[in-house]
Amino acid sequence: MVFDALNKDDRPSRDSRQNSKNKAGISNIEIERQPNQVHVIIDTARPGVIIGRKGASVNLLRQQLQDLTQKKVKIDVREITKPELDSRLVAESIAEQLERRISWKRAMKQSAQKTMRAGGRGIMITVAGRLGGSDMGRVDTVREGQIPRHTLRADIDYGTAEATTTFGVIGIKVWIYLGEVLPGEEYHARYLATAEK
Repeated sequence: MVFDALNKDDRPSRDSRQNSKNKAGISNIEIERQPNQVHVIIDTARPGVIIGRKGASVNLLRQQLQDLTQKKVKIDVREITKPELDSRLVAESIAEQLERRISWKRAMKQSAQKTMRAGGRGIMITVAGRLGGSDMGRVDTVREGQIPRHTLRADIDYGTAEATTTFGVIGIKVWIYLGEVLPGEEYHARYLATAEK
């Protein structure tokens, strides 16, 4: 019962941004709940799109969320300084290319190379569906570097996306290895300092 109530409270916060999500380059949304306040942290590659001119967009978003949740809403926008190292953004970039009818092999290879050049230790990309309009669905995978999926201290970012093409939906999965996290260390810094709005 408690989970259902909290999930119902979260849903408007996430759905209200779904339409403009790709344009704003949103990777992740964290929702922290206090008794009389909801704290929303948005990780994005384009903070200017969310904040808007003189904060107009973020103020409108805050007002919409306050109307939906009936609580005071605080929004922090966190900039992703290296979108090539964010698996969700890489997956959405590949999905966008597939929807523009770019070859899936080319899109995967270029994305993998960009991630490795940006400082990634390894990347694995999997696409599944009717690739190239084939009659039968299949799976294709590209690997660069290393992906230690059984090492608990490995910092691996995982993201998914879907490309809606004329032949059907193609699923994209991306794993990015950013290095090992030793005891006492923090995870790889993919973000700029949080900006309170």
